[in-house]
Amino acid sequence: MSVRVRRAAPGDWPAIEALLTRHALPTAGAADHLAHFVVAEQGGAITGVAGLEVYGDAALLRSVAVAEPGEGLGTVLVTAALDHARSAGVHDVILLTTTAARYFPRFGFVPIARADVPEALHASAEFRGACPASAEAMSVRLVAET
Repeated sequence: MSVRVRRAAPGDWPAIEALLTRHALPTAGAADHLAHFVVAEQGGAITGVAGLEVYGDAALLRSVAVAEPGEGLGTVLVTAALDHARSAGVHDVILLTTTAARYFPRFGFVPIARADVPEALHASAEFRGACPASAEAMSVRLVAET
C-alpha cells in the first residue's frame, strides 16, 4: 500500500492528536497551526505527521511522529515540512527535543542555546511550557547568508 504525503486538513486533527499523544508529544497549540502541518496517509489512515509553527521568517518544527518507526517515513515527513517552510519564505527552522537530538543533524540541524532562538518563536506553546526547559534547541538555516 502506498503512502501519500499531503498538507493536513482540519478533519485530520483527531488522528494527529491521537498519534502525538501515543508518542507523548505536546499537543498544546498544535491545532492552531494545522495549515503548516504535513501528514502521511496510508489506506485512509494518518500514519505520520510533522508540523511547523510559522512566525514570519522563522518557524518551529514540532510534532514529528510516525505510527511505525524505522520505515523512513519520518525522514519523508521532515523533508516535506522543510520544503513547505522554504515555500512559505522561512529562513530559519528551530526545534526543541528531549529524545531526538541525534536524529535531526541529518537535515542540517545543529544545537543552539535557547537564548539564540528567535524571539518570535517564544510565542509558541512549546516555549511557554509544553516542552520542558531541559529540551535541547536545534536550528537549521534554509537560506544562505547574503
